[in-house]
Amino acid sequence: MDYDPVVRRIGEGALAHFGRRLVWADAKLGRPGWTEALPSRRYDAAVSTTALHWLGPAQLTRLYHDLGRILGKGGVFLNGDWLPWGPGEGDLRKIAARLPNLRRPVPGRGGGWGAWRKWWDDARKVPALRAAFEEHDRRSASHPDHGHTTFDQHVGRLKDAGFRTVATVWQVGEDRILFARR
Repeated sequence: MDYDPVVRRIGEGALAHFGRRLVWADAKLGRPGWTEALPSRRYDAAVSTTALHWLGPAQLTRLYHDLGRILGKGGVFLNGDWLPWGPGEGDLRKIAARLPNLRRPVPGRGGGWGAWRKWWDDARKVPALRAAFEEHDRRSASHPDHGHTTFDQHVGRLKDAGFRTVATVWQVGEDRILFARR
């Protein structure tokens, strides 16, 4: 499931050989009714990468409650994303800024965001993706910036949604993989 038509088109093209084992859905996570795009109503696991940091507090709360309903007891959720420290953890941010392995990449400084921006710029030049980029641009124009939900806020929302275990299973600075079990 992805709301970005470019990402979905590339994924469908790259993974088409999996046939009926994969189902692609166009839906915006956290919106009311997003689960209607799913082919089933019950799952054992859900995985998200670099998607949830775009959601505002109300959308994130809705998403976690929806996941709580579609994941069976014992079901797991993994979220790989940028999950920043909260305002009271400024010392951690200062320490990370001094350690080269923990610095968040910035645009234009080799790798990191510069490489990511170049990837998007190169993809935009692919004629087969033209229509997908037109829709991408239309959808992105109405994409509000909600600020950033901290790691602790994610944990609290998951627990409020009925997840029993919530823990970090991998982390480099503020980039983490968050594990949650129903």
